[in-house]
Amino acid sequence: MLGNLKPLEIVLILLVIVVLFGAKKLPDVARSIGKSARILKSEAKAMKNDGAGSTDTAATPQETTAKRTIQAAPGDSASARPVAEPDRTTQG
Repeated sequence: MLGNLKPLEIVLILLVIVVLFGAKKLPDVARSIGKSARILKSEAKAMKNDGAGSTDTAATPQETTAKRTIQAAPGDSASARPVAEPDRTTQG
């Protein structure tokens, strides 16, 4: 069906999309669609690996405490940095 579109029809569809979303919103829309596609792909891969590797991961103990980080904005992991915590064994 998409192979039957003529160039004029494709231009018309793109024009309607620009009018609906606006030129300033299009990069944000494309970015969110790409992010959603990456999340969907990683979740699908995790579901495939979950059935095959479930016995291997259950045998290894997981770390109970995670490193604390300070983030610039929620969800922004590029600018995250570890929090310097004092050594609690020497205090007393």
